[in-house]
Parts: sequence; C-alpha cells; structure tokens
Amino acid sequence: MMKTLRALLIVFTLLFVLPGHSQDMNNDGLEEILNTISDTIQGGNGNWQFVVNGLPIFCITDQGHNRMRIVTPIQHMDDVTAEQMADCMEANFHTALDVRYAVSDDILWVAYIHPLRELQPDQVVNAIIQVYNAALTFGTSYSSTDLTFPQPKPKTKRS
Repeated sequence: MMKTLRALLIVFTLLFVLPGHSQDMNNDGLEEILNTISDTIQGGNGNWQFVVNGLPIFCITDQGHNRMRIVTPIQHMDDVTAEQMADCMEANFHTALDVRYAVSDDILWVAYIHPLRELQPDQVVNAIIQVYNAALTFGTSYSSTDLTFPQPKPKTKRS
C-alpha cells in the first residue's frame, strides 16, 4: 500500500505539477501541489488541511520567515506509552528519515519541516509520503520509507 501511494503521488506530480515549477516555492505553488495529490483540501494562504488515503494532514507555512511544515497528529500524549515514546526517539535516528515524531500541545505528531523557498515539488510529494508512512507505522516499525539509516542495533529490553 505504501509503494502504491508513493507511485501514485509521484506520477501525479510528474505529470501535472513539475513542469510549471522550478525554484522559489511559495504558497501558490505549494497549494497547486496539495490540490493535485490530496483527496480533499480546505484552507489556503499557508494553512491547509487535507486528506490523503483517509489520513488528515496539515500544511502550515510562513513565507516571511521562509518556513513550512507538513504534519499529522498521531495521538494524545496521555495515550502514548513510555516504550512507544522511546521507539519514536529511536525512529527519529534510524527509520523516520526526513520526518520526525514530535510533541506539541500534548499531542504526538509526525512532522516534516523545511525552508519554504528552497523546497522542490518532488520534496513536497516525498514529505507527504513520509508523513503518511510514519503515521501508518506508528506502533510497529515507526518508519517513513523502506530505508533504515544507519542500521539500528538489535533492541534490548528496556527497564
């Protein structure tokens, strides 16, 4: 399923989005990409909520400070075990790649953070794929792609 979603998002981006964009990503270019790859989308001007395969995802930008985030909530921190939190921290080093498990306002999130202007269209698509996969694999492999970097040592029992 992850590979199918990735292939679909990449094909849509290559066919409909990439030819019209080069450098200097802005809210208009980002919105065009989000409209192309989302099932549904609401908002605008740097604050979008959209759905990809049933998963709610948010994209927030600040053009003035050249920042962009693509995030999705996982669960309230009251429901996250110490073992899950430790697994998230280990995943941030080995298997989450360009996304991170992060906490804000007592919610565990998956977050991709990048400078906005330097962002390329294929990075937007890849970011959404990684956010989606990291949310989907929370509690199991905690991975955003099939790649693990570097290879983690075998887990030892935590006390």
